[in-house]
Amino acid sequence: MASKPVTIRVPEELHALLQERAEAEGTTVTALITEAATNAVRDPRLEGAAEVFRSFIADNADAFDQAFPQDAPARLDADRSGRAA
Repeated sequence: MASKPVTIRVPEELHALLQERAEAEGTTVTALITEAATNAVRDPRLEGAAEVFRSFIADNADAFDQAFPQDAPARLDADRSGRAA
């Protein structure tokens, strides 16, 4: 993917903290700032989406298993291992 350079100015103290964090994580200051920028423009409607999905699945697992018995997790586990889970 093509990238475009962006110049920002940060206080020296913040730059030092970014360098420390980058070193601790084995990454670069640029990578940290890129990740922060990506998070800043992420669609807020996606916040908590994974938890909503997990809750929906937990609440509706039995109905799904009845409607699609061949795709039920216990059936899929049995197909992989040769025995029921």
